[in-house]
Amino acid sequence: MKIVKTENEKYCLECAEPINVKAEICPKCGVRQQVVYGKTTERQEQEKRWIVSLVLCWFFGFLGAHRFYTGHTGIGIVQLLTLGGCGIWWLIDFIILLVGSFRDVDGNPIRY
Repeated sequence: MKIVKTENEKYCLECAEPINVKAEICPKCGVRQQVVYGKTTERQEQEKRWIVSLVLCWFFGFLGAHRFYTGHTGIGIVQLLTLGGCGIWWLIDFIILLVGSFRDVDGNPIRY
């Protein structure tokens, strides 16, 4: 069974159970969660994924590279074959990435 976390949750670094994003200690296993300069490592990873997705969409969006990167292989193939829906689909995806509404294949938001 796949567990999809909500926006106010993060995964425990030890047991990988979804916990509240503000939790300092996991209630399941009791492990203290790592915080770096007020940002969790998961938040930093999310920001990196957003930047990579945005750059891939800008330069190779017409080939669907950002879709392959986020796990949407089927849509990536369609974009590759249609050259990003003649540029329209690419532009829409770029705008969705900019406003932070883009999601990966697991439903996790990709935003800054």
